[in-house]
Amino acid sequence: MSDDVFERHRTLLFAVAYRILGTAADAEDAVQDAWIRWSSADRSEVADPKAYLCRIVTNEALARLREARRRREVYVGPWLPEPIRTDAAATADPDSVSMAMLVVLETLSPVERAVFVLREVFAFDYDEIAAAVGRTPDAVRQAGHRARAQVRARRPRFPVERPRQREVTERFLAAAAGGDVNALMELLSPDVTLWTDGGGKVRQARRPIVGAATVATWFAALGTATYQGVAPADMRAETAEINGGPGVIFRGPDRVIATVTLDVDGSGRVVAIHNVANPDKLHTIAEGRTYDV
Repeated sequence: MSDDVFERHRTLLFAVAYRILGTAADAEDAVQDAWIRWSSADRSEVADPKAYLCRIVTNEALARLREARRRREVYVGPWLPEPIRTDAAATADPDSVSMAMLVVLETLSPVERAVFVLREVFAFDYDEIAAAVGRTPDAVRQAGHRARAQVRARRPRFPVERPRQREVTERFLAAAAGGDVNALMELLSPDVTLWTDGGGKVRQARRPIVGAATVATWFAALGTATYQGVAPADMRAETAEINGGPGVIFRGPDRVIATVTLDVDGSGRVVAIHNVANPDKLHTIAEGRTYDV
């Protein structure tokens, strides 16, 4: 019976942990540790298994996040979340798991991030969140207010329909594959920003690249130049559902090379691009695993 209860909530637990941590491997570890604690708990005293399990996984995720933050201080170049393949039909709030949103959540304190995720994405009440993060309800409300204000300032919501996002992504891929700078320029916002994450494992820009002309030239080169040791003729790209929206997976003959996701505004212009090439972050993409988040 305890196994059934836990399995019924496993998807939710992963969804919470991944949004707090930004990495699938760490989120899975947090869920596994939650299972260990659940299996040894006195469940006769657990009135609400869902709230109890979310409290456990939130605590586990926060502990991992604090440790990860220390490691990220010496990370080579921009740190981006680990991309995951998602199921459009199973993702209740796609924007909350987008690469762009996860990057914004990185700017919050660990407690603010947990409060935002539990309240804004999963609609937990303040008493439940307070128990999960070890704060008073008043402190949780204040943390939630700060988090919402910061997210709104950094991540204004653009009313973009999924078909429009897919269309822009497909046009972007075609232009990049064809080395068509002009076509890329038509898609990019003048102040578009490109973040590339190689983690020091592969050669990538160590600072954000800003401006349509520079970003267009960067991607147009993919159709004509060798990238990470893979010649253009040996590279293939495909569109896929990544982090709640359309994205692109670049593959070589024997490995996944990178993922690219686009942040599109209400006019259909690309305002931000997140390019993950660190091979340590591409395992779940290479495995073809799809997550319900």
